[in-house]
Amino acid sequence: MPLRSASDDRSEMLTQVLFGEIFEVLETSANWAYVRLEYDRYQGWVDPKQFYTLHEDELNRLKKLPTYYSTDLVQVLVDIKNNQMIPLVMGSHLHGLKDQRLNVCGRDYSYDGGFVQSEIETKRKLIVENAMMYLNAPYLWGGKTPFGIDCSGFTQMVYKLSGLNISRDASQQAVQGETINFLTDAIVGDLAFFDNTDGRITHVGILLGDNKIIHASGVVRIDVIDHQGIFNIDTKKYSHKLRIIKSYLL
Repeated sequence: MPLRSASDDRSEMLTQVLFGEIFEVLETSANWAYVRLEYDRYQGWVDPKQFYTLHEDELNRLKKLPTYYSTDLVQVLVDIKNNQMIPLVMGSHLHGLKDQRLNVCGRDYSYDGGFVQSEIETKRKLIVENAMMYLNAPYLWGGKTPFGIDCSGFTQMVYKLSGLNISRDASQQAVQGETINFLTDAIVGDLAFFDNTDGRITHVGILLGDNKIIHASGVVRIDVIDHQGIFNIDTKKYSHKLRIIKSYLL
């Protein structure tokens, strides 16, 4: 569901909330709720018709369960009682999944798709494999899914599926991790950040090695990178100016 900047369906979508994500309702206004996501502390307005309110006992139960993330581009949950399907996108949260079953808010669901545990050993090869799953996904401001994703949503989701929790926005991600001084010292899976003429971080991508980068720009695509920035292989022009490189795996 969309998380918006204001309590209006026409307002800017800041990010998206995927199935199973837990958040705290900070305030309500008319037919909207202002919330803070547990995963990355992001805040914004959502429609109460699109989420369940958890009782404290259920919240505590879910938090104690192991969490898994769906790894198929698109999959379905089946509400066993009603035999109704719920569409899931990659990276949805599956609390307490066991033997292809899970229970949320008293409802039993079946799930037979791919998944990964939230706490796994992060490997650079896995980061690249997950990044390639989003290849050619269209750019969407605030998006976090294979059907529409922005640059920092892309890096956050790839890292999430690879066992690393990073912030939502590029400017927030840029202050995490360890700084790599030179592009030649960077390793596959590191993040490269790019700024505008005002010096503000506005873009991020994942380094693939061999002077290549995968990033969301129009679509999730692979381009050439050097010490100046990203060289678009289609337009034959530089599209983004390199500012900093960060590593989250040392």
